[in-house]
Amino acid sequence: MARRPRLVLPAVPLHIIQRGNNRSCCFESEADYLVYLSLLQQYATRATCQIHAYVLMTNHVHLLLSSGRPDGPSELMRRLGQHYVQYFNRRHQRTGTLWEGRFRSCLVDHERYLLICQRYIELNPVRAKMVQDPASYPWSSYRANGLGEENLLVSPHLVYMGLGAHDAERRAGYRHLFAEAISEHLLTQIRHAGNSNSPLGSESFAEHVRARLGHGPLASRRGRPKVAQRHLP
Repeated sequence: MARRPRLVLPAVPLHIIQRGNNRSCCFESEADYLVYLSLLQQYATRATCQIHAYVLMTNHVHLLLSSGRPDGPSELMRRLGQHYVQYFNRRHQRTGTLWEGRFRSCLVDHERYLLICQRYIELNPVRAKMVQDPASYPWSSYRANGLGEENLLVSPHLVYMGLGAHDAERRAGYRHLFAEAISEHLLTQIRHAGNSNSPLGSESFAEHVRARLGHGPLASRRGRPKVAQRHLP
């Protein structure tokens, strides 16, 4: 069966998920996380990708980014994957693939879903019961977006910038969003979109994506979505 074309549009946020092969560990030491983040910054710049949010979990990665080029995200993930796997295999004396096939992705409706998706990403360690507070997890963008910790990798989206007139007000407004849990309905929507390469947003957003891409009708969102595999955080 032919692969479904990846949906990518310039300047439209994209949620990317990449998992370890057979759910295997992708990060085994602090150095691994630091190398991955360094490579992510390097190749995001080359591919003109702006990283709005990220989280590095033990066996998978979530990124929320925008790019001025339709091929930017694929170029970023190709270069990042190749160079990180080379480093990881050399450091841990292993061979073979590290990642589970192609990365998964979905376009995100920035008007209604961008900050929801951003919270979803940064709350992964909390849902996984690794920490109680997202600020306690060092390998995500929460400390930059919520606390103002310097992080040259993170580029706030315009929707985030609209949370306040100055940095302190934006950070306070962003932290306030975390007081409300993400509903199970929204969690299911986010997981389904990421697993099926479907737009995350309203029906009008999905039609807007279809029109801009010049594709036929996108996969129907009617009915009960397929259950995401293992419903990992």
